[in-house]
Amino acid sequence: MKMTFTIQKSLLTTAAAIAVALSVGMSSAFAAGQHGSGHGHANDKPQGKSSGGHMMDSKMGGMMKGGHGHGFDFGEPGQASNVTREIEITMRDNLFDPQSISVKAGETVRFKIVNKGEFLHEFGLGTAAMHAEHQKQMAMMMEHGMIEPDRINHKMMKMDHGPGGMKGMNMSHDDPNSILLEPGKSGEIIWKFTKAMDLEFACNVPGHYESGMMGPLKVK
Repeated sequence: MKMTFTIQKSLLTTAAAIAVALSVGMSSAFAAGQHGSGHGHANDKPQGKSSGGHMMDSKMGGMMKGGHGHGFDFGEPGQASNVTREIEITMRDNLFDPQSISVKAGETVRFKIVNKGEFLHEFGLGTAAMHAEHQKQMAMMMEHGMIEPDRINHKMMKMDHGPGGMKGMNMSHDDPNSILLEPGKSGEIIWKFTKAMDLEFACNVPGHYESGMMGPLKVK
């Protein structure tokens, strides 16, 4: 069993390295950004936020100056008092259970997420295009040592990662529509879906989406 885990971890690390290599050309565009996830209430330590510079907006992609974006095309962070439904999500190594989700427009859903795999995993809500942008940001986080195959490096999360070590240029993972969980950890996202459309839930840790760790989310 130990040998199997070592091989799996080696393969994942190789896949992550390939993803990072593909993202190098994007480095100048993202190095000065703050990447936001997991407004989800994970049972983990709070992650540091930058006090200045550019910040990645909370749409899992795009950049804006001075803070998070406030609009989402598919909904908004929900209030616990308005939850009408709970959905339990289990993350295993490169798969979700359930594999597809269907909700109704107007519903406020509490997603209760647990990582039962042996690697770091993410649960994020968005369109396919949003996930594609988010994957670039996650690749940058791995390149800078902020995330590793099986853990979040909180010390590196709080360090400056701007050009030449410029102050106020760090990254974090705190978007309200996404949560990043280490093995054995759990958390939640509360989300209000405002209109009918096709979305995806996905893990954007380098190599995971490509390995099939995503599923359709239908808002009717």
